[in-house]
Parts: sequence; structure tokens; C-alpha cells
Amino acid sequence: MKKLILGSILNPLNDKKCEFFKDGAMVIKKKKIKGEDSFVVDAVGSVKKITPLYKEYDEVIDLRGQLIMPGFFDMHFHWVQDDVREMPKDNLLTWLDKYTFPAERKFEDKTYANNKAEFFFKRLLKTGTIGGACYSSIHEHALNYAFKYAQGDYVIGNVLMTMNSPKFLTQTQNKATKLANKLSDKYKEKYALTPRFAIATDPKTMAETAKHAKKNKSFLQTHLSETPNEIEFVKSIYKDLPGFEKVKSYTEIYKKVGMLNSKTIMGHGIHLDKTELEILSKTKTSIAHCPTSNAPIKEKGLGSGLFNFKVVEKFNIPWALASDIGGGPYVSMFDVMRSFVAQNKKKKITGATYVKALYRSTVAGAEILKLGAVKGNLTKGKEANFISVEYPKKATKNTAEEVLAAFIEKYSKKRDQYDSLVSSVYLKGQRVDE
Repeated sequence: MKKLILGSILNPLNDKKCEFFKDGAMVIKKKKIKGEDSFVVDAVGSVKKITPLYKEYDEVIDLRGQLIMPGFFDMHFHWVQDDVREMPKDNLLTWLDKYTFPAERKFEDKTYANNKAEFFFKRLLKTGTIGGACYSSIHEHALNYAFKYAQGDYVIGNVLMTMNSPKFLTQTQNKATKLANKLSDKYKEKYALTPRFAIATDPKTMAETAKHAKKNKSFLQTHLSETPNEIEFVKSIYKDLPGFEKVKSYTEIYKKVGMLNSKTIMGHGIHLDKTELEILSKTKTSIAHCPTSNAPIKEKGLGSGLFNFKVVEKFNIPWALASDIGGGPYVSMFDVMRSFVAQNKKKKITGATYVKALYRSTVAGAEILKLGAVKGNLTKGKEANFISVEYPKKATKNTAEEVLAAFIEKYSKKRDQYDSLVSSVYLKGQRVDE
């Protein structure tokens, strides 16, 4: 069985190259994947080149007038922080105490958690996000509801909070360890061991759960070096803990407890020194860059600073883009891409293009999740996972960069509209957003 999809197609290949077919065609064919019916890309290109290769199609999906591209991977977000996305932000730690922790407390109620999960993941899908790395609350049922409603390829973890946390969100070391190990056993490679950060999770709990997670081939995720005052607070805590007296950096703490490997995703990683970058590189740890969350306070971010993607790439550290809901104010990865380009442009940093932003919102995330061979873009043999948006009328040069710029920049002063721009979402060749 074959389907023909017609429309303008963007297919990101790397940081500098994105195929663009204005009068494009994509043929997808039916294939069994792990016992389930799916559709994979058989060919993509111009209508003139592709359509003569096939005699007939079982279905034609006419998306002419639309811009087709792969679905997004959001590599760091907190689904339980949806209600605090636009709360006042002047300092990371203050914002957590004042708004975030009280919001997450509500998820102890099962009915509330179930209803919020259903609402959030339906909306997330409609923004074009079909995978990524997600943080839940401390509650087991909230994590289960997240897995129940999330459509696509997600790794999800319940945050571990055993110290320096409000009483209503603090777990004992024993309970945190038992729950994390239980959920890792249950979800295996879909699970992400998630110490909130070194401030809130004690080293013994991190070490024991990391060891267990690795046995299950689970992912690991946490926060690293988001703000200078966070870093200083971490150091002030650990210099008094047995075995950590001589630790010189935030990154070294995570290395010492066994949190770093090729399945680890560190959120932010803005303020890192050379030694820390070397550790991340040697351990093959990835970074999730969250430009809308790190943006200046006047742009509804936390003002954490600008991520130096060039130095991270110099050390061959994998990285991808992320929304960091609720530090980031909007769910859409289009807003994240806009912010990445705009912030670097303002600082006169070259190389932060829309083509790069699209690649880091699709292929790069799939690769970090070890899915790059079968997902992430629209090359032959990969799953037919794609979205469509209205083709930008102002695009005239017919290049991927210009088309993306025309589409994204149209809404730069109406950022709340990014969340509602996607016209259709397809997973494995089937429409799923209706």
C-alpha cells in the first residue's frame, strides 16, 4: 500500500543543509514495524521527479499550499509546569519556590493529574511535537498518566526530591529509590531517571538509582549549570558532604554519582568551564538547550544566559533544542527556534540559522534518543512522521532558510500564536491530530 503526499517539503539533513521542494511529493509505503502497521518514506523530491516512478497510489493526501516538515522533538520540558509558564520570573530558585513547587503539589490528586495529562499531551501533539524528554512530578500516578496520553516517542521520568525541597514534595531516600527503580523496571528504555537537580536530590539516591537505571537501559536526565547562583548553591551544599569535599564543579558531582553516559540528557548547560565540557564530551552526555527559558526576563524567560553552541560543538557534545515548559513560556518549538536565532543574532553570533534550528528540533533530538536511524526526518526508510503548516506567502527565494524565516518571523511579535499554527500531524503515515 502506498500513499502520495503533495505539498512543499522541508527535509533537514544537518546543521547546514535542508532539502526544500516547493512543488514537492513524498511517497510512503506500508510496513510492519515491531508487529504494528506503519508507513515509512519510500521517496521524497519534486513532483516531476517522484510521481513518474509509481504507476498508482492507494491514497493521495493533498497538502498543496502547505509546508511539510518532520515532527518536533522537545528534549527538555516539564509537563506538570503547564500552569506556571507565564508566571513572573526574576530568579530561577525563587520562581521554583513561589510558583512551580506549589503547582506540582496539585498532582498528588489522581483525578487532577489524569485530566491535566490528557489536556496537555493533546495540546502538545497539536503544536507538532511528537517526541522528546519529559519531566513529571514526584508522583507515580502522574508519570503513568503521562505515558498513557503522550503520543509519539518520549522518555519520561518522575523527579526525585530528597533534600532542600518543600516538605510537601520531599521524599525519603528509601521511597525515592524504590519508586525510581520500580518505574525503571516497568518502562525500561522509555523511562528517564530524573533527579530534579543536585540541590534537591542527595548523592546516595542518585548513585543507587543511576546504577539500576543503566541496567534497564533507561535514560537519565537532570539540570546542569542553568544559573550562576544555582551553581554556587550546589557547591556550598556538596563541599560539606562526605566524599565530595574536593569536588570542583557541578558536572563533577554528576560524574561521581554515575549520572553521565551516552543516554544522559542535561538541561541547559550554559555556564560550563573547559574541564566540565571535557567531562561531558568523554562521557558522551547530551545537552538540551532551552533558549526561550534562558531568554531575558522581558522576553518571558528566566534570564539565565546565552548557551554557547559553538564551544559545545567544538567539544563534540551532542545537543538539541527544547522548550523547558514551564521556564519557557510557550509549548511550540517554532517559538524555540525563533528565540535561538534571534538571541544569537542580537549578539552578532553567526551560524544560528533557521535551518540549524530545524535540524536541532528534529533530527538531533531523535539521535539523542537513539532513534536517528528510523525517525527525525523524511529520508527514505524512516517513519512517515510529519506536520504541515500554512505556506508563507512572503517566501520568494525558494530556499529552506528563507521559507522558514518567512514563516517563523511573521509571528515574532505574536508569540502566543505559535502554539496554534500546525494544520495537521501525521504519525507513521496516519493523521493523529483530529
